[in-house]
Amino acid sequence: MARFYAKNRRDGSRQLSSALVIASIAAFNISHPIGRAVCLIAGALSLYWWSCYRRLDH
Repeated sequence: MARFYAKNRRDGSRQLSSALVIASIAAFNISHPIGRAVCLIAGALSLYWWSCYRRLDH
């Protein structure tokens, strides 16, 4: 199964920080349905990418 993640720590940290920024911005608009959806998706993606990032060696 192919991973939806970078193969090195530098690119992985960029992906993770981008997803966290998007989730944080969406959290300010949590009262709107689109804001909730974006926050939920970006938050879940952040958790997945964080777990992948922890397993990278280099």
